[in-house]
Amino acid sequence: MSNTRLPVLQEDKPKKKRSRKVTAILLLLFIALLGVIFFRSPASRITEIDFQGSKYSTPEELLRQSGLKKGGQFFAVSKGEVEKSLLELNTVQQVTVDKHFPGVVSVQIKEFPAVAYEIDPSGSLKAILSSGASVSIDESGIAVEKPILTGWKASDPYKTRLCGALAEIPNELTSDISEIVPSPTLSFPDRIKLYTRSHFEVTTAVSLLKDKVEYLNQVIETKEPGMITMLEADSYVPFAGSEVQEDAKE
Repeated sequence: MSNTRLPVLQEDKPKKKRSRKVTAILLLLFIALLGVIFFRSPASRITEIDFQGSKYSTPEELLRQSGLKKGGQFFAVSKGEVEKSLLELNTVQQVTVDKHFPGVVSVQIKEFPAVAYEIDPSGSLKAILSSGASVSIDESGIAVEKPILTGWKASDPYKTRLCGALAEIPNELTSDISEIVPSPTLSFPDRIKLYTRSHFEVTTAVSLLKDKVEYLNQVIETKEPGMITMLEADSYVPFAGSEVQEDAKE
């Protein structure tokens, strides 16, 4: 009698893995559906844009430069990109952007300080910032201790350097300066003349102003009105003495 082998019965494979896969797919679809609904809802939109600290740029100018707009996607706003865009304005020194859910974008702006003033051809008073930018101001924004720049061309590179130098000098050391005019020579292309409220006439250079201004104040505090030179060497001649020298030459 021959041996007959019976076929081995195969066990049913568990269906747990297939069930888990279906559940995971359904869950992902549900999350995706929720995402679509959320990003189309008002909760994902910008509802408020708050600019703080700016007095030289209008909210409209800041909105246009930043690219922000009400109704835009809140989560699509890149704080770094907004800050980078606003820093391209020559009035803006520093920017901090904060996002507050739901829908609020706050922008804190620090502008370059005003270091001087000038009168434009139309007779309007402009503030000159430490960046060299010229901006319109109203009378309430005038600081009387700032000097007026006279005779400067907008394209003059030494004007921008002068504004940067003035920004680095404490206000108490420049408060007596009433006017600054360009007075270039071949030896000193950045030479300037200063006129003070205490009636001194000062000749110096933009590149030397920061280092020489302390000498200027020492002379102003201890001497009679006169002519001060602060170039390679410093000198002081009272107006009375300069008049005597002119008479002697004649």
